[in-house]
Amino acid sequence: METIADLVIHNGTVVSADTTYAASIAIKDGVIIAIGNAKTMPSAKETLDANGLHLLPGAIDDHVHFRDPGYPHKEDFASGTLAAAFGGVTTIFDMPNTLPTVDSGEVLAAKLEMAAQKAHVDFGLYAVLGATSIERVPELVDVGAIGFKLYMGNTFGRIPSPSTGEMLEGFEAVAPTGKRISLHAETNSIMERREGKLRAAGYSAALDHLAARPEVVAIEAVARAAILAEWTGARINILHISSAGELRPLREAKARGVDITGETCPHYLMLSSEDYARCSGVIRVNPPVREARNQEPLWAALLDGTIDVIATDHAPHSQEEKTRNDIWTVDAGFLGVEIQMPLMLTEIARGRASICDYVRWSAVNPAKIWGLYPRKGVLQVGADADIAIVDLKRNWTIKDTELHSTSKISPWDGRKVQGLPIHTIVRGRFVVKDRTLQAGTRGWGRSVHSIQNMPKPVPLNVDQTTAAVLQKTFHQASA
Repeated sequence: METIADLVIHNGTVVSADTTYAASIAIKDGVIIAIGNAKTMPSAKETLDANGLHLLPGAIDDHVHFRDPGYPHKEDFASGTLAAAFGGVTTIFDMPNTLPTVDSGEVLAAKLEMAAQKAHVDFGLYAVLGATSIERVPELVDVGAIGFKLYMGNTFGRIPSPSTGEMLEGFEAVAPTGKRISLHAETNSIMERREGKLRAAGYSAALDHLAARPEVVAIEAVARAAILAEWTGARINILHISSAGELRPLREAKARGVDITGETCPHYLMLSSEDYARCSGVIRVNPPVREARNQEPLWAALLDGTIDVIATDHAPHSQEEKTRNDIWTVDAGFLGVEIQMPLMLTEIARGRASICDYVRWSAVNPAKIWGLYPRKGVLQVGADADIAIVDLKRNWTIKDTELHSTSKISPWDGRKVQGLPIHTIVRGRFVVKDRTLQAGTRGWGRSVHSIQNMPKPVPLNVDQTTAAVLQKTFHQASA
């Protein structure tokens, strides 16, 4: 019996991490079933002419804050995943600093259920790793955490930063599970002390936030996290790399064989301290946007593989929360999930890197890092049909008020870009078609934890973990 595809896309240019080529793609039951010459494609219920457009694997943004539950005036899972779909993002990982904090199986289960009802795109949910959740690591894994988030420095939500002792014990607990730990790598004690002195002296301008978080807070934190990961065998991911200084401990750890990966964001590549005068408190984010001298080293680190992933740290807030006069009271973060792809494609058009490089950073690498490859992150037979169909030549201007996030304020407003996702397909279904949301896609997204397949864990120094030492001491005392 002849196979009838649900959808065949003709005349597009397919992009991989290695090459681009003209081909048609056939999709059935949410999966790619054929790629090749148009004449070899099966008949289809629906066809799409993608002439002049490029077919990219849907981006995987493994670092967003959709504020749900707890802060619906900033964002919720429906508006956040809607914005993602319009940005060519087909899978997101949401952070645990919501209300309540995701630190137990019960809270995670409730959030998974909520997300499944609202999501337009696929998703993974982080659980927090800290003093309150170390003993709950097994239940959080069982319920469906995609990974763990550890806050070495304070940020929105004021989740307590664990001590180094608590970090080590947390790494010991997660290492045997094979899950990856993403780190907000800033040393809290330095920042708290510096900020306290600045505030006491009456400093409260936008640039004072940068002064409170010097580059060394990130350099020290990355080095310390790498040492603990090396000792325990835990897999770690350094989030939002903002400075050139962090690259040395990251490179050195990779050279030593530590399972460590790194991420940066468009605002660290394209904005600098020179933008503070233009944006004031709107630009406040943790870690801060730094001096322009950091940009070229970060681009070079992406190109040489030191940094693995482009993500957004999408962290929306209301107009009032971003425009307060005292920088210390301005909420940190701003929107990004919808405009990451156009921002990066603009740099690709300028020759900064190739479209293949971009696919590697935005799709292939995150899929591999999080155990989703080859189901996600690639356009090949057998993969989920997660596709961003993009017009690389479309010139337009970012306007915050026209974006789909609940938040309508960012430092990107008015920026001219080149490149726009025209259609976004999630597991074979159009969520956005011709820049229009399709009916019935709310609730189409599903958690990807069920398809996650991480490599076998290799925990180290297991005879010297906190649990092992306590057990040994117990037996000695009993004897």
